[in-house]
Amino acid sequence: MMKLFGTDGVRGKANIEPVTAETALKLGRAAAHVFRNQNAVPAERGSSRHRIVIGKDTRLSGYMLETALTSGILSMGVDVLLVGPLPTPGVAYIARSLRADAAVVLTASHNPYDDNGIKFFDRDGYKLDAEVERQIEELVSSGAIDKIRPTAGAIGKATRIDDALGRYIEFVKGSFPRGMTLDGLRIVVDAANGAGYKSSPCVLRELGAELFTYNTTPDGLNINKDCGSLHPSGLRQAVIAHRADIGIAHDGDADRVILCDENARLVDGDEILAVTGVDMLKKGQLRNKTLVATLMSNGGLDEAIAKAGGKVVRTQVGDKFVIDEMCRLDANVGGEQSGHMIFRDFTTTGDGIISALQVLRVMRETGKPLSELCRVMQRFPQVMLNIKVGSKPPLESLAGAQDAINEAKTALGDTGSVIVRYSGTEPLCRVTVEGRDRAVIDRQAQRIADVIQKQIGAA
Repeated sequence: MMKLFGTDGVRGKANIEPVTAETALKLGRAAAHVFRNQNAVPAERGSSRHRIVIGKDTRLSGYMLETALTSGILSMGVDVLLVGPLPTPGVAYIARSLRADAAVVLTASHNPYDDNGIKFFDRDGYKLDAEVERQIEELVSSGAIDKIRPTAGAIGKATRIDDALGRYIEFVKGSFPRGMTLDGLRIVVDAANGAGYKSSPCVLRELGAELFTYNTTPDGLNINKDCGSLHPSGLRQAVIAHRADIGIAHDGDADRVILCDENARLVDGDEILAVTGVDMLKKGQLRNKTLVATLMSNGGLDEAIAKAGGKVVRTQVGDKFVIDEMCRLDANVGGEQSGHMIFRDFTTTGDGIISALQVLRVMRETGKPLSELCRVMQRFPQVMLNIKVGSKPPLESLAGAQDAINEAKTALGDTGSVIVRYSGTEPLCRVTVEGRDRAVIDRQAQRIADVIQKQIGAA
């Protein structure tokens, strides 16, 4: 079991292990060593120096972690390129663009400001595989690199990349058809006071949209606070107030997006995948006629894609599993119900604004409002419950919970599904039940949740 890396990098309460300045420095040293030995410096760069890009979201603790991580990397003779607050996909893109050895993003995504995390990307913009994470973790825990100390001119230097935001904005606009504009569209954006507070509004304005922005004044403490993709009530109200055509809400690092149609109905990742997937199937653009989703996705997505002549392949929950399966199948579209979509024709990881632009493209090409486009998918009734837990023992060891899960599966038969899992980033157990009869799934989900609460629920 890894002690540092979880399902999405290293994450926890800022300034409490493992998300401390001390551990960030060690991670910087270990990562610099691994990436330096793993990669050859590209000949076209005209330099023998290795380089790692560091970006962050808008959390107060980002300053502390950025400085510590930078120091660790520099101490190993690797240069650091600082891009400041930028969406996670933007940092991954800048690393590819500048031919860097890797990228690091300081973010806890949709979590509150007092959490933070450290995500690593390889030189191609993909999240690290488990073996590379294991190598970094082993170096940190063993202290094996303590004696490696470059001196004099071999120590690295840090440089700020002043045009990183502009580079990323132009990259994102490149995912929208050349010659097409958003002229005449009224769009509401909720940036969650996070990393997309500048980039997403800039992209949409430059493409011609009439824009109404919310939560674009981060202060280090207000990221995700009652706003963004996890708290979309304000977005819905703003869409009605401004008579907007669409609402767009990000999470803290802007790698996700949740939409809102012109009637203020929320549109999640499953519906975004259905709208774009069906459109691409009609045009012959969905590679291998395959879309990748997770076990959490609604069965209505499978039905919509199947009717259009394609198929959905399911993975474990987590964008890392989605992109791995996409690469294995050579698929170009995949994602999660939570709004984390990957359009691999353009990017290597989830990108909230690129995902929103793919829906806006379909709206423009068809002339249809989002509410009409979403009719392509008929959702199956689904209920999701989160139980705060005090510990995370293997679910199979909880006899009472397993009995409740098995009873629910029997009651639903072939017409539904039951998924119970721990969150990889929060002290939660998530219960998801799907079926044809709402009353039945509500009853079964609550029964499972009650048993889990009694067995391991937090006080």
